[in-house]
Formats: sequence, C-alpha cells, structure tokens
Amino acid sequence: MKVSFQLESWKNGTNKRHMGLLLALVIAACLVSGCASEEASGGAGMEAEAGTIVITDFADRKVAFAEAPERIVALGNGEVDIVYALGGTVAGRPEDHGGLLEDIVKDVPVVGSVHTVDLEKIASLKPDVVLGNNPINRNDVPQLEAIGAKVVLTQANSVADIKRQIELFGKLLEKEAKATELIAKLDADLAALNANIAESKPRVLMVYGAPGNYLAALPKSLAGNLLEMAGGLNMAAEFPRLQNYPHYAQLNTERVVEADPEAILIMTHGNSDEVQQGFIREMEGNPAWSSLEAVRDGRIHVLPAELFGTNPGTRVAEAAKLLAELLKP
Repeated sequence: MKVSFQLESWKNGTNKRHMGLLLALVIAACLVSGCASEEASGGAGMEAEAGTIVITDFADRKVAFAEAPERIVALGNGEVDIVYALGGTVAGRPEDHGGLLEDIVKDVPVVGSVHTVDLEKIASLKPDVVLGNNPINRNDVPQLEAIGAKVVLTQANSVADIKRQIELFGKLLEKEAKATELIAKLDADLAALNANIAESKPRVLMVYGAPGNYLAALPKSLAGNLLEMAGGLNMAAEFPRLQNYPHYAQLNTERVVEADPEAILIMTHGNSDEVQQGFIREMEGNPAWSSLEAVRDGRIHVLPAELFGTNPGTRVAEAAKLLAELLKP
C-alpha cells in the first residue's frame, strides 16, 4: 500500500487532527493487509513466531512446531538412524530386518513400515511427529493428522537426499550443529573414496530381490547413485522404468545377456538366503544366464540388508565403500 501526504502541513502544525486520523487509518490498513498476506501464504507468517520451528519437507509441505518434538515415530530405518545420530530417540519404529540399530531400539514398539502403517499402534504412542516417506505415505497424512500427529515426509533416492534428510531433521530437533558435523563427515568419507576409485568402470547389474520377483536398480535410485560413486557402470541404465516404481526396471533376460555384466549385486530387504537361492534357481532355469561373465567368474554377491535393503542413513558412505571393494579387479 502506497500512501502520500503533505509534509509541509505537518511541519506547520496544521491539520494535525486530520493527519493523526490518517495515520491511524494507514496503520489499520497495514495490519489488515499483513493478515491477508499471511493467509495467502498458507501460514508462512508462523515462521516469525518466537520459538517456532517451521520446516519444508520433501513434499513441499510446511510443517510448524512450537518446540522440538520429543515423541517421534519413524516409519523407515534410515530415519531412525539419523534421529539417533543427532542425539534423539524414537517412540515407535519399523521392523528392522537388517539389524541397523538392533541393540539400541530393540525395546521400541514396532509400528509397521512405510508400506504397512499401523495407525492404531501409532495412535497409542501419542507421537508429536511421524516421519514418513514421500510419496508412499502422502495418502496416510490425513489419518495421521486426525490422531493428533504432525507428519514430515522425506525420501532417500540419492546421497544428496540423505544429506538433506540429516539437515532437515537437525532443524526439526534443534540439532543444527550436529547435523552440519554429520554431513561434513559424510562428505569427507565420500571424497576419500572417490580419490581411490579406479579409472576402469566394471559393468554391473544391481538387482533388488524379493522371493519370486527381481527388479534392476536404475541410476536414479539410491543403489544406482552409490554404484556410480563406487566406480561402477550401471548396465540397467537404459532399461525402461516401472510406472509404480520409477527408480527400478523389470529384469529382462535378453537385455541382461546383451549387457553381459561383469558383476551382479543382489539387494534384499530381508530373507537374504531365500532371495539368493531363488535368484540362483532363476539363473539355472535359463541357460542364457550361464553365458554371463559375472556367472562364469562367480561374481554374484548378496549385499548386506542393513546397508542396501533400506535407507542406511548416516552409514551411506559405508555402503559406497563396500561397493568399491567388491568392484575391484
């Protein structure tokens, strides 16, 4: 709002009463317009409130907290790892198939996972916040908010995503200094790894497996990003992505044989032995697999579930280092 008036009249002491009335109207108008601006911005004005924490999650949702949440429910293991690395704790957690934090959280109630949200169990824990996945848990937000919990959605499809998670949770828990420290260590570990990567890039097929179902990890998945950092060449880079799982592709025998990977790395969320045996049976049932260099050289490895079957959180550099070791000539 732009307001102009005769300054000389004010200096000469004339029309003071009129000017006072005009000033009062100007202030009132500014207050009204300020309120309207806050409503138009979807509550962004809350950010100015003393002691209020306002974050923007990975779904571009602004979520405000009067103070750092104490009762936290995490639907993913990586989120649990980051919260504890920042010095926090969780009141509810997912099933931990890989043993990421088995000893630390063994007595913490299990609330399902990003795919199987146990709403009744979560409600009984009375959480201040639920840490979910974007986009998997978007549809769960209204139900979770209905039980009085705020929801923060993140994702981990790359190392950059995990660093952003650490930064966001650091702000949420008012542990920004610790978050900065964790990110700096992660960057230093990855830089040291990159300095020792061989120039030659072995051809690699990364398979995400569940009994009877096998998918190839694409470059835009976390596994694909880690493979690139470890110095590998992703043989599935040109495979058509799946509509429901855009970071993965259906495993196609003809394409795999054509790519002829030098190494095959298998990821699984759980039941590693069952998945490995099933994959071996799949290869034995198709003679074309026997022609692959990876099969002839015995370079088929099942990766540890706590680092590759889930978001490894702050241990992501450890996952990249393991890949680099496996890909050495």
